[in-house]
Amino acid sequence: MMKGWRPIIIENSLVPKFLSYFAPIDISGIALGFIVFTRGIADDRLRRHETIHFQQYLETLFIGFLIIYLYDYIYNLILFRDGGVAYRLIRAEVEAYDNDIDEDYLENRVRYAWLRR
Repeated sequence: MMKGWRPIIIENSLVPKFLSYFAPIDISGIALGFIVFTRGIADDRLRRHETIHFQQYLETLFIGFLIIYLYDYIYNLILFRDGGVAYRLIRAEVEAYDNDIDEDYLENRVRYAWLRR
């Protein structure tokens, strides 16, 4: 079952630092499919946040996540004309930020709920 699956986490990676040059935020971690790259050592909150994204990838067969994520970002950017606001309003990010502090969230997470926002 997908619920118990966890991504591979690569800490102290240059990937988040590099991608931060192109992003509207300073990236501390990023899920790219089965792999999560973190800028430093990942604390529990960052691990949960990126694992939520990993679960979203699984739910949408990977390519769907990228399409939805990009669509949400562009739509929000057109609407709000602010990259930071556009990023924070991406459905995948809303779920991750709203729940990354909850230690039990991944065990109780409702599949696909983030798509209904």
